[in-house]
Amino acid sequence: MKFIFPQNYNLNSKLFGMFDYSTVIFNILWGLFIFCLINLIFNNVTIKIFLFITLYFPIFMFSLIGFNHENILYVLYYIAKYLFKPKVYLYK
Repeated sequence: MKFIFPQNYNLNSKLFGMFDYSTVIFNILWGLFIFCLINLIFNNVTIKIFLFITLYFPIFMFSLIGFNHENILYVLYYIAKYLFKPKVYLYK
C-alpha cells in the first residue's frame, strides 16, 4: 500500500502539538534573557513581574498564534531580511 502525501504536508514533530521545538527553545532563551536583564536592573518585585509580562507575553502570543502557523524564527528572519533589503518579490 502506498501513501501519497501532499507537498505542503508538514512532518515536523511538535511539543504539545502546537509549538516547533526551535520555537520553544527561542521562547525559553528570550524569557531567560529578559529575566536576567530585569533582575540586574530592578529591585522591586512588582516592577519585575510587570516588565517580564510586558516584554515576554507578546512574543509568546506571536509564537502561539503566528502567521499561518509559521515558525517564529522564519518570520523574524523574513522581517529582518526585508528591513535590510526592502525589495518587492514577485512569484509565479
